Amino acid sequence: MGVIIRQSIKGTLVNYLGVAIGFVTTFFVITSYLTTEEVGLTRVLIDAAILFSSFAQIGTSSSIIRFFPYFKDEEGKNHGFFFWTLVVPVVGFLLFMLVFLLFKKPIIDFFSEKSPLFVNYFRFVFPMGLFMLYQSVFEANSNVLMRIVVPKFVREVGVRAGLLVTYLLFGYHYIDLDGLVVGFCITYLLAALVDFIYLLSLGKISLKPDFKFITKPLARDFLFYTLFLLLAAIAGNITPLLSSFFVSAKMGLGFTGVFAIANYIATVIEVPNRSLNAIANPKISEAVKNEDWKQAELLCKNVSLHLFLSSLFIFLIIWINVDLLFMVLKNGEDYVTGKSVIFILGLARLSNAVLSPGASPLAYSKYYYMSLVFTVLLTSSAILLNFWLIPLYGMNGSAFANFGSYLIYFICLLSLVKWKLHISIFSWGQLKSLVVVLALYGLNLLWVRTLTPVFATLPVKALYAALLDGVLKTCVLMAIGVVAVYYWKISPEVNRLILKVLKKN
Repeated sequence: MGVIIRQSIKGTLVNYLGVAIGFVTTFFVITSYLTTEEVGLTRVLIDAAILFSSFAQIGTSSSIIRFFPYFKDEEGKNHGFFFWTLVVPVVGFLLFMLVFLLFKKPIIDFFSEKSPLFVNYFRFVFPMGLFMLYQSVFEANSNVLMRIVVPKFVREVGVRAGLLVTYLLFGYHYIDLDGLVVGFCITYLLAALVDFIYLLSLGKISLKPDFKFITKPLARDFLFYTLFLLLAAIAGNITPLLSSFFVSAKMGLGFTGVFAIANYIATVIEVPNRSLNAIANPKISEAVKNEDWKQAELLCKNVSLHLFLSSLFIFLIIWINVDLLFMVLKNGEDYVTGKSVIFILGLARLSNAVLSPGASPLAYSKYYYMSLVFTVLLTSSAILLNFWLIPLYGMNGSAFANFGSYLIYFICLLSLVKWKLHISIFSWGQLKSLVVVLALYGLNLLWVRTLTPVFATLPVKALYAALLDGVLKTCVLMAIGVVAVYYWKISPEVNRLILKVLKKN
């Protein structure tokens, strides 16, 4: 776990730098210069491009992780593996562009009544999706080479900085709404180019395919796996994006803008997930390939524990300061209706953090095809729940649909993993982590009842008093939490990291 922890810490630091840029963009730029409808438009366009790129990949990113151990050979430039990761997405892009064009009319009809602005910019989904597609492919290649920091920096910092500049240009009227959308496309194009140049600089890839290395069994296995992932992408990759689509179509882009801001805040909970899974999945894939099931289970338990621990603390920080966030947010009164959405989506992100590592062993094992039925279940339950709950509870209904569909999916999938591979992701450390955070939330309630009223009486502006209260409360509670985690020995890796930091100081 040493290299995984080190790389994931570096990646997480990069992620949080990106979060800081995203915070400035969201809290001080987007909500200042864009209407809720324009915020909704940008969110739906990006989600549609992500969906299109997920389809067009036809599973390339997952195939890279699963099959790279078979091609791995530094002296032979990995037998031209990189070449195939470039070719396959081209086929997927052309195929799904044709499909999207064929279904253009029903897609437009779905959005035309409540979100006509999205219809006007639908064509930009294709170039943006293409650039996102290859950014993901280049990033996956870097991950299997155990070089996650630079591509992570490009995705989390570079892209967000580019989007921030685009928003500012729009806000100061240097570009119009057309220019804003074009700026999005240019940002993702530059990100893909930087990732490609970085991969070339590593000197470990080759654009020349080694046809002799491709045996018939390997080609057959790859094609079957790709076909499976194509079906899984159609069934499953739409699920995380369903909420914005349904809210846009059923309620309008203005509500989508509110939902997008709430979703952004909740998404911060998953930041450690991105780094830890990115570096751990190749290790899990190699363990599964070698049929080292004990090592695979150990990796899954460790990843799940550390994701749960970190995500719990982030969720706590967000929720005890949620009212302060809306006070800081520019035009926060327009978005405060999304407060309960933050909590529901926060639970969904937390559940995903602790449960998602259990999907990796199945995805890289010979039973990978068995997860397709659960992926179909995930998507169908999400669609049905959105149709059912949005008319009843509005945005909250969509958030509940997101949470409920993922719980159904993971319960079924983890049961299968336990049955077929005898791997469990659960440990006592997770229960200890939950006890610590619940105790900290109890201390927060005590603080709010006793100390918060004192800060409110300070002879300063209400916002400054609330900021002082929130910062001090958060620092005190986090310090208590770190001490509790250390002395309860929830994670040996975390304890070693704490000792290392203390020795340096």
